[in-house]
Amino acid sequence: MEVTKLRVVFLFSFFTSIPKLWANIALTAYEPSPENVTSHLNYHVNKILEKTISNQPLEFKDVITNSTRRSLRGKHKKYTGPCMAINPIDRCWRCKKNWAKNRKRLAKCVLGFGHKTRGGKKGEYYLVTDNSDDDVVNPKLGTLRHAVIQKRPLWIIFAHDMNIKLSKELMVQSHKTIDARGENVHIAYGCGITLQFVHNVIIHNIHIHRVVRSSGGLISDSEDHYGYRTVGDGDGISIFGSSKIWLDHISMSESQDGLIDAIQGSTAITISNFHFTHHDHVILLGASDTYSKDQYMQVTLAFNHFGKELIQRMPRCRWGYFHVVNNDYTHWKLYAIGGSTHPTIISQGNRFIAPDDPLTKEITHRNYAPESEWRNWIWRSEGDRFMNGAFFVTSGPPSPPHLKLKKKDIIKAKPAIFVGRLTKFSGTLKCKEGVKC
Repeated sequence: MEVTKLRVVFLFSFFTSIPKLWANIALTAYEPSPENVTSHLNYHVNKILEKTISNQPLEFKDVITNSTRRSLRGKHKKYTGPCMAINPIDRCWRCKKNWAKNRKRLAKCVLGFGHKTRGGKKGEYYLVTDNSDDDVVNPKLGTLRHAVIQKRPLWIIFAHDMNIKLSKELMVQSHKTIDARGENVHIAYGCGITLQFVHNVIIHNIHIHRVVRSSGGLISDSEDHYGYRTVGDGDGISIFGSSKIWLDHISMSESQDGLIDAIQGSTAITISNFHFTHHDHVILLGASDTYSKDQYMQVTLAFNHFGKELIQRMPRCRWGYFHVVNNDYTHWKLYAIGGSTHPTIISQGNRFIAPDDPLTKEITHRNYAPESEWRNWIWRSEGDRFMNGAFFVTSGPPSPPHLKLKKKDIIKAKPAIFVGRLTKFSGTLKCKEGVKC
């Protein structure tokens, strides 16, 4: 009986300490001067574009500069020309024949608030050979679920093309990279990916679509622990109380709830090079107007294409600081960027093409606040391009009171006329070993 009591006390102490441990990790990832991070990203965009244009022959310049408008029909047509890596994240690793022999170079390439993310760089490679997901408590060796619950750092790659139907939500441990380059990997028609109280995770070059709600039940969240999970929401990627997360070159559509949710004080996140299509609630950043710890949330959205049949929340923000830079918004049906509870939203160098409906031309949407309140929220638009009647309602002081950098030290984003080339290869890439990707 005494042993049982001790076990109960230990388990209670362990699980009640998790939020405290997470809070300390989150605070170490928090950037007290976010303008340093936004300027650092903008500097690299400017640098890469200057090199790209000046170092290419005239006919090649025409290809990369003739992109003032992306087709309203959706993503770019299949590109058959020479390998191009236009934005600074891609330029760091793409268009090199030996990319497959130096996969971990990718970990050096992240920019934005997730810039400290290294994933499984310090670990060994884990080869996923089996697309099954039959046992979520004792997953089979060689499956994706077996790989992600290991406690040690791992760089996870795939042996061949796979369609993975997750029978329960996929609980990912810290210090992991899921790298599907070289193979055509889909997580579809099943449950989604969950990052809960973890840090240092990279997910790269994967298709995620048609995600459904999890029925709950017993699931392993590490190699030596399993527990009961309630019914899942049906998010494509759910980030809960986690930090140092980088999501890159992912094609996402049609989840039962949100495509990406980041909540409960998650921070230090970069979402880059995505292609989003066919969904209502696209990205939720902060889920509660009463959860004040989300004031530490800092997220970068860069070089993404928000495409066909999207409705709203690109993103929908609460509390934190959000840098929305050099994205292409070609479709929305209600609004593009929304928020409540005084988030700071810095929109720089994005292209917004409004729908034809005259009632939905406005890009922005404030929730649950009168104008007398939201007019003090810091929502800035700098270098954005507005097409087909799109307009952005700014608010807040022209120079935020918390600004730590002097005005002369702030590096401006590349204006929206460059967005077509910066997002040209958004979504998953078709990489082959030994060939420039």
